[in-house]
Amino acid sequence: MVEPRQGEPRGSTGNIPVPSSKKWDAIIRLRFQIAVAEGLRIGGSGGGLEIGGVDANLMALRNPANNEPYIPGSSLKGKLRSVLEKELGKALGGDPCKCGSADCLICTVFGAHMKPGAASAPTRIVVRDALLSGQSRTRFQEAVLAGVPVLEEKTENIIDRKAGTARSPRTGERVLPGTVFDGEIILHIYEGDDADEMTKFIRHGLGIIQEACSLGASGSRGYGKVRFENLQVETLKLDQLTI
Repeated sequence: MVEPRQGEPRGSTGNIPVPSSKKWDAIIRLRFQIAVAEGLRIGGSGGGLEIGGVDANLMALRNPANNEPYIPGSSLKGKLRSVLEKELGKALGGDPCKCGSADCLICTVFGAHMKPGAASAPTRIVVRDALLSGQSRTRFQEAVLAGVPVLEEKTENIIDRKAGTARSPRTGERVLPGTVFDGEIILHIYEGDDADEMTKFIRHGLGIIQEACSLGASGSRGYGKVRFENLQVETLKLDQLTI
C-alpha cells in the first residue's frame, strides 16, 4: 500500500484517484400499467417468410414459454433515456450521454455510456420486462382457443413517387389496441441521492413518451401510442428486505 503524502487524507495515493464507496440504502419501486392505444410493434425475429405471410423481421416479440407478447425492459429503458437526453440536449451525434458527471441525471440514473468508473456510478435503474396483465392474458388465451386473431397483421408499401404506385409490400404484426401490460421500474437509492428528484425524472420521461412519443417501432406512422396508468410508488429500505 502506498502511504499518502503529508497533508493528504488517507485513501489518497498521490495523483491516483480512489473512488468513494456509496452505501446502498433503499429502493424506490414504480409499478404501473402500459395500455396500448394504437397498434404496438415490438419486433422479434421469426423463421422463414411464407408467401403472403408476416415478414420474419416484423413479427411481434413473444415469450417462448407461452407465446404471449411482451414489452422488453430494454425497450422501455432505451426509450426513456432517449427522450430525456433529447430534452436536455445530451443526445449528441446520436450516441448516449457519456459525460459521467455526478451532476448529470442521465448518467446517474441510466449509467455513463462506455465510461465505467465514472463519477456518476453506480447505475440506479432497473426496468423489468412488461408482461400481459391478468385480464389481457385471459383475453389472449381465450382468443387462442377460439381461433380468433390475437395480433394484428398490417401491410405497408413503399410508394414509387414517380410512378405513383406501391411496391415492396411488407406485412408486420402489431399488438392490438386495448392490450394492457404490467410494468415495473426500480431505482436504487444510495446515500446522498435525491430520491424525489430521480423519481420525478423517471415519471417525467414516462409523461413525454405518453403525450409526445411512442413505444416500439414506426411511431411516426401511427404505431405505439401508449398510456401509463395506475402508477404506484413505494420506498423500501434495504435492511428491511427479506424472504
